[in-house]
Amino acid sequence: MEESRLTHVDAAGEARMVDVGGKQPTRRAARAGARVWMAPDTLRLLKEQALPKGDVLAVAKVAGIMAAKKTSELIPLCHPLFLSQVDLTFAVVDDDSRIDIECTTHTEDRTGVEMEALVGAATAAITIYDMCKAVDRGMVLGDIRLLEKTGGKEDYARPFDAPSPTPRCSPGPPHAAGNAAPAILAAIPPAGTVVAVNVSAATGERKTSSPEVLLVAEHGIEGDAHAGAWHRQISLLAQESIDKMKAAGLDVGPGAFAENITTLGVEVAALPVHTTVEVGEALLEITQIGKECHSRCAIYEQAGDCVMPREGVFARVLRGGKVTPGDEVRVKAWGTGPRGVSAQRAGE
Repeated sequence: MEESRLTHVDAAGEARMVDVGGKQPTRRAARAGARVWMAPDTLRLLKEQALPKGDVLAVAKVAGIMAAKKTSELIPLCHPLFLSQVDLTFAVVDDDSRIDIECTTHTEDRTGVEMEALVGAATAAITIYDMCKAVDRGMVLGDIRLLEKTGGKEDYARPFDAPSPTPRCSPGPPHAAGNAAPAILAAIPPAGTVVAVNVSAATGERKTSSPEVLLVAEHGIEGDAHAGAWHRQISLLAQESIDKMKAAGLDVGPGAFAENITTLGVEVAALPVHTTVEVGEALLEITQIGKECHSRCAIYEQAGDCVMPREGVFARVLRGGKVTPGDEVRVKAWGTGPRGVSAQRAGE
């Protein structure tokens, strides 16, 4: 490519904003696309509007429109344009476990609206990731490209699945019809970390953090008061949930809510019942989300709220083993049971 065609670079090689003041306004349009691959169970939850943050595509559409209107504030050398229309559409592709996004922009101005369409599509993809990340941190975003433009010096069109004329620097997610690789890439389940392991000799009291615990299959933590032949052998609570109570002014930490395992990086309360989770050497099955609080605990009396009834997670031990702080927490298989508050009595 000749240097003279790089209009945002002057003769001295310095970046510049192109002067379009001498041009006459004309009608211009552009259409850009992006794709998001995700685990099949995540796609199912998206279609059922069963994800924790709500209607994913509705929020992504609004985010894409807002971003397109802000393009000149995000991309340094873009001109502010008066957009007469921004629209986003989404297509669910079940056999490839993905969402196809298209953003269309229109204006009557002195320069094109390709960047506005690209920013809109890319932001919608990122928003889908944000809306779904509670259950799937392995989603893959890609194929962000200009699909069509009209107006200006020349028109341009390239369908979504047309091969790129520019070689990719990395393989990226394949997108040929029938290629199952994107679904495999997107099926990487969410992973987090064990912050603390906690035990107590009696029920109804805070648990004390331990350097290591031994989980026994179909029993629970060796020496813990809640272990036994029932569906709530192990309790888990996310550090993120504890942080909510700390923000309310409480001096709380791991074990304060009588949870056995404190996690970080996985929203355990968003996992459906019957999900299997590997924690250190052990394998757990989620049996219940939240619990009915029959009496107001000291935490509730202090803060006027308690997260355990809503966000505490209970499980039984399928495979025993040692668990220590720093161990990985990884979803092994998605459950098909209820989620959130609706799952409170699933195991009772």
